[in-house]
Amino acid sequence: MKELIYHRHLLPAVARYADKVGFVDGAYRGTYAAHLDRVARLCAALKNLGVGPGDRFAVMALNSHQFLELYHAAFLGAGVVNPLNLRLAPKELEYILHDSGTKVCFVDAAFAPLIARVRQAVGIEHVVLIGDGDLPHDHKYEHLLEAVTPKIPDEPEETDPVVLMYTGGTTGLPKGVLCDHRAEILNLYHYMMRIPYDPTATYLFQVPMFHAASMLGVVASPLGGTSVFMPVFDPARVPLIIEKEQVTVTAMVPTMIGLMLAHPEFRAERLASLTRLGYGASPMPEALLKQIIALWPNLDLSQGYGMTEASAILTVLEVEDHRRGGKLLRSAGRAVPGVVLSIQDEDGKLLPAGQTGEVCARAGNYMQRYWNKAAATEEAFRGGWYHTGDAGYLDDEGYLYLVDRVKDMVVTGGENVYSTEVENAIGSHPAVAQVAVIGVPHETWGEAVHAIVVFHAGRSATEAEIVAHARESIAGYKVPKSVEIRAQPLPLSGAMKVLKRELRAPFWEGKTRRVN
Repeated sequence: MKELIYHRHLLPAVARYADKVGFVDGAYRGTYAAHLDRVARLCAALKNLGVGPGDRFAVMALNSHQFLELYHAAFLGAGVVNPLNLRLAPKELEYILHDSGTKVCFVDAAFAPLIARVRQAVGIEHVVLIGDGDLPHDHKYEHLLEAVTPKIPDEPEETDPVVLMYTGGTTGLPKGVLCDHRAEILNLYHYMMRIPYDPTATYLFQVPMFHAASMLGVVASPLGGTSVFMPVFDPARVPLIIEKEQVTVTAMVPTMIGLMLAHPEFRAERLASLTRLGYGASPMPEALLKQIIALWPNLDLSQGYGMTEASAILTVLEVEDHRRGGKLLRSAGRAVPGVVLSIQDEDGKLLPAGQTGEVCARAGNYMQRYWNKAAATEEAFRGGWYHTGDAGYLDDEGYLYLVDRVKDMVVTGGENVYSTEVENAIGSHPAVAQVAVIGVPHETWGEAVHAIVVFHAGRSATEAEIVAHARESIAGYKVPKSVEIRAQPLPLSGAMKVLKRELRAPFWEGKTRRVN
């Protein structure tokens, strides 16, 4: 008998909370009953557009209740949702739409012109416009819903695909990560065994909904709680929305938190309703974490570590871990139930506690495969483990400490320098708002440590002062050999991660950088 499907979660929640307003999106206020009616209509509309179980449909839009409805239609078996990164260039977009075989694409006003540019080249048959506007489209979202009778599809199999989510393509073309119902619901179970679900919570969607970091919100928040939608992250508006809607729970990438706290209009008291803050998707600077704890000492903090391929959680640093403090604040937490971690060397040998190597994992919440990439799938799961590409170590209690992405590690004069460690050393300087550390070519050492720094408004420091500050906490060979001070913010991905590949590119043009 099946259990790991979304029918067993969403439908009972609707039955119990039918008249509760559970979806807040600007002027839109939707009850649970209205949400299921709209999702059931969407399932019927997708079928009329030729989308069936196993067929892919794409979404390129800002956060909204319609985006959540599209996810839930897929989770009820109407098709496979392909959420598109909002910062894709036209050529990248063409590749993904062609590779996935997508024939139906949902867009909003912000991205309708971009889809119009590429649709003919990739064979898009139907473009559906979310919202209004004089923009290229074939159908309007609301018109499709009005024209059909609501119909919830039959329950899918646990092993049927539900999400095809493309990775960022940091080393070549993006890879499509195909996840099934079993993986996504197991991920929900794993997380809730560490962070119990609160059905009274009001959750703010502010992480882009195309990203794997949003998936727990997609499947968990509509199980009794209230979902509030912020179309796109705005550091000035986050506290205002939290205050207005009395948000109790949200998730943020560390960069987002830093930008919010640094905004000149930020007022900590506007977040008084917030009881829990989850963070993850990129390293948390120690200085920023300490600032958060100082501002809101009673706020429950949790960190999740994982990847798109894991649907997306492997470890959690729990609330009590944050309360204990100390070295645990540098940890990514312990494996959630059902997940086994190992640290391996380049030859696949298991390393003991305390030794750094590649983080590898076994779990039931992993993807089925990379779409159309059998060799890449086999390589990722070699030896019966998923190889994350992250470098780290486990301590004697099973806490995972991440030291870098393997590809971001700087090898200088035969020594490994982990960029995250250097960034933490520099980031603790009071003038530093953003920092990224990369390896740049060097004739003698192969690579040299190079830091790129952005200061807080009204603050400054010299290159020598930054180097001297770093030298206080890290070994000499890790200290940057050069510091570049920029006036503009560092380039960020759609998921608010610093794009180190863009920072490295000018230095390595015409040269070959080793691949870790």
